[in-house]
Amino acid sequence: MRAPIGDFTDARPAPDCLDLLTEPVAAAVRAWQGDVPAEQLLYVDTDPEIADTAAFVEHHGADLLDRSANCVVVAGKRGGESTLAACLVLSRTRVDVNGVVRRQLGARKASFAPMDSATGESGMEYGGITPIGLPAGWPLLVDAAVVDTEWVLIGSGRRRGKLIVPGKAFTTLPGAVVVDGLGVATG
Repeated sequence: MRAPIGDFTDARPAPDCLDLLTEPVAAAVRAWQGDVPAEQLLYVDTDPEIADTAAFVEHHGADLLDRSANCVVVAGKRGGESTLAACLVLSRTRVDVNGVVRRQLGARKASFAPMDSATGESGMEYGGITPIGLPAGWPLLVDAAVVDTEWVLIGSGRRRGKLIVPGKAFTTLPGAVVVDGLGVATG
């Protein structure tokens, strides 16, 4: 099947590709509930060498910047306690870590989580972290612009492969909070 966005000619329902996903992502797809059927979560095979946004968009087209989202892991700190959370913003924006994220988490300080924490705690590969299958209890901050996008390209938990998901599906993920202004323009 042809993907609803991008130049991908072999999109397959994610429930048919569980062996290509990391265990946390596969478990989340198996347990999927909500208004969007699991069959609408689509898997597309991609080259792991171009998993990072800039290289990916250069190869597959700049129009994907408005239709893809980055999921980054942040650490909020207050009183010696650290809380990990994930943030999902459109790829053409960056996460407002020191403003919106810090306030949303009630943290005194917020920063991007170290790579080993992000990958170790999530069970996902660097460059492939996705909001689907995050650890229980993690807040998931989702920029309202992502929810308003019809189809969104996100990581699959691995550097190889991506998921294409209806934007409205992110509102039903565990711990999801839709936040206006989470993603700010780059430049």
